[in-house]
Amino acid sequence: MFEGIIIKGVAGQYTVDTPQGQYVCSARGLFRKQKITPVVGDRVKINGSTLSEILPRRNELQRPRIANVDQVMVVLSIVQPAFDFTMLDRYLIHAEHEGIDAVICINKMDLVDADIDILKKVHDIYTQAGYSVFTASANTYEGIETIKNILYGKITVLAGPSGVGKSSIINSLDLEAKVATGAVSEKIGRGKHTTRHAEFIPILPKPEFSEFEYLPGYVIDTPGFSSLDLPNVELTERAVLFREFHPMLGQCKFRDCLHRSEKDCAVKDQVGISINPQRYACYIDWIAN
Repeated sequence: MFEGIIIKGVAGQYTVDTPQGQYVCSARGLFRKQKITPVVGDRVKINGSTLSEILPRRNELQRPRIANVDQVMVVLSIVQPAFDFTMLDRYLIHAEHEGIDAVICINKMDLVDADIDILKKVHDIYTQAGYSVFTASANTYEGIETIKNILYGKITVLAGPSGVGKSSIINSLDLEAKVATGAVSEKIGRGKHTTRHAEFIPILPKPEFSEFEYLPGYVIDTPGFSSLDLPNVELTERAVLFREFHPMLGQCKFRDCLHRSEKDCAVKDQVGISINPQRYACYIDWIAN
């Protein structure tokens, strides 16, 4: 019996990566009776060609459905399709909800000339919120070495809507696996889905990255989504998912403060100072719906 990690799942067949090699397995019939579905990222035990046990998950993302992720790299394009602040905030909220670190990649920098104000706005808002923001271009290879350093030794999911260049970024990393890419629809301004399932792609460190020699990593190419539902969280718990609110939480006059219309609210007092008004507006919209 071997232990490994599911790196691909298609039509009930699961590719499991183990120290002894890769195996294609079918799940035990008992899983179906218990309504248990293995997902990419699950750490499992296999016996021959049978996936016999799923080990406890550290975390799980729902869209895309992936388990045991170390970090999320949220990829959005500066144009084609246009940068989507609402989508970015939703991905960050999901990452915070799952306790997964997140970094922000702004792709298609070769098309940035007309949108430099947007770039500065993104950088200012999200670095103030406590996130790492970096730029890249899969066409010119700008930022690709930075991405490699971020990916080595970790399991990373690339999240973002279709057409922003996630698959192109993976292909520019010069890995053994290549993934399909597609053009952005001129009619709707969004990308066409070219990735049909979640799949782990191994990150093999180059020899000069000796500090990562014993830390293999994976990057997950995922289907893009044009919408993303927010997690079902109690109103009083939603402020916790905005990391820039953390220093103020517990300092309001009222213990059940929603930081909306209450007096003596430590969070509201910081709006425009340590909390960006746009991020605060995102929070207010969420608790109002």
